[in-house]
Amino acid sequence: MAIPASLKKGLKLPVIAAPMFLVSGPDLVVEACNAGVIGTFPSLNQRTTEGYRDWVQEIKGRLSPDAAAFGVNHIVHPTNPRLMADMMVSVEEKVPLIITSLGAVRDVVDAVHGYGGVVFHDIANVRHARKAAQAGVDGLILVANGAGGHAGVVNPFALVNEVRSFFDGTIILSGCLSTGSDVAAALMMGADFAYMGTRFISTDESMAQGEYKQMIVDAGASDITYTPAVSGIPANFLTPSLVANGIDPKSLPEHKLDMADEAKAWKTVWSAGQGSAAVQDIVPVSELVHRLAAEMSSARDKFVKDWG
Repeated sequence: MAIPASLKKGLKLPVIAAPMFLVSGPDLVVEACNAGVIGTFPSLNQRTTEGYRDWVQEIKGRLSPDAAAFGVNHIVHPTNPRLMADMMVSVEEKVPLIITSLGAVRDVVDAVHGYGGVVFHDIANVRHARKAAQAGVDGLILVANGAGGHAGVVNPFALVNEVRSFFDGTIILSGCLSTGSDVAAALMMGADFAYMGTRFISTDESMAQGEYKQMIVDAGASDITYTPAVSGIPANFLTPSLVANGIDPKSLPEHKLDMADEAKAWKTVWSAGQGSAAVQDIVPVSELVHRLAAEMSSARDKFVKDWG
């Protein structure tokens, strides 16, 4: 278990603010990195490759000298026509961390390693974890049960243990992590990083609508619906947002609904994980990171006091 040396600079807390579609932008990334955690965003959150380059350059220009690294998520799938162009920008700009989704390809890994970058790949089951490991990725993001977005259905304890049995790279755990105590628990389980998405939606700097942020604050774990009906791939969504869009969560089809544009669908049907139950407020990213650090320290001290 190890965190790559290139990602240790400026890192104050083993947390990655996950790249969230239509939510993560330069403000969230910069504030996360300057506070000492890794901030990331999907390249497709910018409408064009040129715009993506602009964001990368803006982020690099706004980071403090002692900031943590930033990262970019690329969808490695034939349905993404911008992959090659966006990847070229990432290589030219030497993005420190590349997060790949929907496909672990050796050529992409080699291109990133060529400039000294790091590649993490997100998986939801062991079969995909093995494929990604064979492709040479540096880390695996284990998207466990209850995570926001395209979540898996495997218990995090089982997933971490099985993946660790054949993979000695960096393990990043995702799913219902909203507090510093959760971060500490993830490390105790054998993860190297906590991957937090839902908690960062409800921050001042996220691009989410105010109503979206507040809906997460108001939601409990039972207010999350897991369904393939929005994107064609099972994902977790806020039940009230499904209802607001005229979708009956009690009679969802087992296939994608007839939505002309998936981006439009995700813009109006809001995703979140079951970790929303622990989100109690909307705060600046810097305040959130400070709180996470204090909670993690408190959890560690309690463990030492109780168990030595």
